[in-house]
Amino acid sequence: MIIKIAILLLFAVILGSLGSALFYLIRDQGDSKRTARALTVRIAVSIAAFLLLLLGYWTGLIEPHGVLPPPR
Repeated sequence: MIIKIAILLLFAVILGSLGSALFYLIRDQGDSKRTARALTVRIAVSIAAFLLLLLGYWTGLIEPHGVLPPPR
């Protein structure tokens, strides 16, 4: 359960970083490095989330499932 919460928090950080990049892009009109830095943070956190998903799968903490569960 803790890994699912960590993944959700990472997704929230990704969305926050994407929002701050948009804010800096609009506010600075593309003249500063803050937009690029925010997007770099987003990429780094996205890679961390992907690795956390892989780790959770390999350790068995999360399991894949289909869109519809199999009939019983």
